[in-house]
Amino acid sequence: MCALCGILGGTDHWTDAIARPGVFTRNTDAASRRRERLHRVAAANHVLKYYRMTLADWQGTSFVLSTATGKTEMVDDLSHLWSAAERLGGQPCDPLDDRLISGLESGLV
Repeated sequence: MCALCGILGGTDHWTDAIARPGVFTRNTDAASRRRERLHRVAAANHVLKYYRMTLADWQGTSFVLSTATGKTEMVDDLSHLWSAAERLGGQPCDPLDDRLISGLESGLV
């Protein structure tokens, strides 16, 4: 999505399913939107495990990113996740890293 569409679209992040007239989503009820959000958290946690971090939903409005040593940071939406992970972990977090992808494919991560 381009930046202009993101601004004109409202305050919701473009990846979040919302129930609003004129917005297409297969998740029209709150329970299915919540399930979809939790699936995104689970997918992010598969990658974050490689960096010894976890992501948790916080009241359906933002996320809490935590390191293995207990450092935490609130993350507004998933577009801010990787920069926050790099800040907390003190290292680059590349979800396309070859070792990470190999670990995910082999089930080790």
